[in-house]
Amino acid sequence: MGNIDKMLRVLIAVIIAVLYFATDLIPGTLGIVLLALAGVFVLTSFISFCPLYAPFGLSTCKKE
Repeated sequence: MGNIDKMLRVLIAVIIAVLYFATDLIPGTLGIVLLALAGVFVLTSFISFCPLYAPFGLSTCKKE
């Protein structure tokens, strides 16, 4: 997983968290589902591996 991909995932997770906790724009079940997705985004960016990329052979890393 490339650096831009990691940064975008963390940024999206932060935006979701702010919209849920600070502004209450994402209520109820949708908010919980999006928070779970945000957690997955943060986790995959920290471990630098996305399980959905593997079956499709995708990579966002620069090739050397």
